[in-house]
Amino acid sequence: MRVLLVEHRTAPANSLAASFRSEGIIAEVTDTGQEALELVRHYEFDLLVLSLALPDMEGSTLVRRMRTAGRTTPILALSAIRNPRARTNALAAGADDVVDQDVDRAELVARIRAIVRRSRGHSQSRLQIGAVILNLEQHTVLANEASISLTGKEFAILQLLMLRKNMVMTKEAILAQLYGGMDEPELKIIDVFVCKIRKKLAKAGLDDFIGTVWGRGYVVRDQASGSARPEAPFTPQPIEAPRRFALA
Repeated sequence: MRVLLVEHRTAPANSLAASFRSEGIIAEVTDTGQEALELVRHYEFDLLVLSLALPDMEGSTLVRRMRTAGRTTPILALSAIRNPRARTNALAAGADDVVDQDVDRAELVARIRAIVRRSRGHSQSRLQIGAVILNLEQHTVLANEASISLTGKEFAILQLLMLRKNMVMTKEAILAQLYGGMDEPELKIIDVFVCKIRKKLAKAGLDDFIGTVWGRGYVVRDQASGSARPEAPFTPQPIEAPRRFALA
């Protein structure tokens, strides 16, 4: 999962980013609303976590401008102000949730995962496609009722493919989700990860759970629909002009 954290205070931003990383969430950090607007134009994020108190604009203004521009990226707002009106304004502008800045980190991560699940059409804490059940909270996988042990990166890839079932994920998109542009290895590492996942699933009798669309990428198809045609491949938005932003 890849989130954009919009927070101008260095200490809270670093602390939150560290908490996210410990949960396997890639956190990219910027300190202004204007740069956040630019970043969501050029990059794909699963969620925005933003402070309602920004140096260049109110958080609710950022939310409103995103929604007016047609950006549907889920948004969780952090409020350090004990002001019901600030929360109401953020929700009215289009935020998906608003919590206190000092919310328990475990609760914050749980809320983030729940929002992302709902945005992908999954209301429960587990994903099931055919005989594969992936528990997002416990980070466990069952295949034909057998427990499958996956590394963090392997779990992230399987989760990404299952969340975007019937959608072809390019290797570039998977790599961006795993590493967020930081110290990215060669593209062929995705083939290695997928090969390892397939071998583990094959031991449970699921040889063809992850499909290959040659020249495009990988896909997990809805087992109920059988030969459902995959959607167009997902690729990151092209970057019109390179921008530098802080990475905690």
